[in-house]
Amino acid sequence: MLATHKAQHEHVNSLGSVLMLSAWAFTMVIASFLFLYVGHLLDERLGTSPNFMLGLFFLAIFLSVMRLYQEAWKKRKDV
Repeated sequence: MLATHKAQHEHVNSLGSVLMLSAWAFTMVIASFLFLYVGHLLDERLGTSPNFMLGLFFLAIFLSVMRLYQEAWKKRKDV
């Protein structure tokens, strides 16, 4: 009985990890497109061709990866 409960708990844990990674992937995509669009609008308005667009795009990727790293580090310490 205890082994069955432990196996079910591990299965739920692995599903939670997959859902967390999926949520972070979705967040990275949405953030990068949003920052890319805002950068494009700024570049149109200010006349600076790809500067803000690329800068904000890389900023979104960097911030998303850093938050994912922090979340993974916190989960690692909890286990």
